[in-house]
Amino acid sequence: MPALVSLYIRNIIFGFLLAIAFVGALLALDVAGLRHLILASPMGWVALVMLVVFNGIVFSGVQFAIAVMRMADSGDGRPRGPRAPVKPIVTQTPGLVRVSSGTETKP
Repeated sequence: MPALVSLYIRNIIFGFLLAIAFVGALLALDVAGLRHLILASPMGWVALVMLVVFNGIVFSGVQFAIAVMRMADSGDGRPRGPRAPVKPIVTQTPGLVRVSSGTETKP
């Protein structure tokens, strides 16, 4: 299996584990009465599955994005860090600018 596919699968599994832990914390802390709504409703299992799946998609995507961004290589071998600031070109002599008001007519 290619390394990138293996990385993707690992991050999906880890993202869904995080989603299960997150939904478990939501239910344990009864945020906004969510535990009561899920346990009191006959279709509460659908809400539970949707919470886990949608949070799993989000957390998996974030995990994979972090993993891919950590793989970045600068390519030029130079150390990264603050660069010298760019000094703006400023002249100390005022210039004359001619502005027309738009109401003038040409002869």
